[in-house]
Amino acid sequence: MTTRRGDLFDPACPTRRLLDRIGTKWVSMVVKVLAEAHPGEVRFAELQRRMSGVSQKMLSVTLRNMARDGLIARRVEPTVPPRVHYRLTDLGLSLEVPLSALRAWAEEHMAEIDDEVSGRGGGSGR
Repeated sequence: MTTRRGDLFDPACPTRRLLDRIGTKWVSMVVKVLAEAHPGEVRFAELQRRMSGVSQKMLSVTLRNMARDGLIARRVEPTVPPRVHYRLTDLGLSLEVPLSALRAWAEEHMAEIDDEVSGRGGGSGR
């Protein structure tokens, strides 16, 4: 079996679209919440509660896209109203380490970036 590998610098490569999809703050938050619950599941309402600031629509779109990409699995209980549960797939769980590193970097350097944007930073002089 030949392994296909993307090339970010090829304008026609789908890697660019994939990075657009997985590089959002909402995807990062979903992965974090579901990774903490792994191998368990988290209901939609709990995800929304844990992800302060996300609208119901944005969370729905994010979860739909992640399910389409095979990153999460969705289970619906046939109740009224239906209870919807989410869990990470193995592929989705493989995102936790790189996204965790990115979240940690962002949290560590947020003040520096904010200072640069607001003109208070010293800059690198380049």
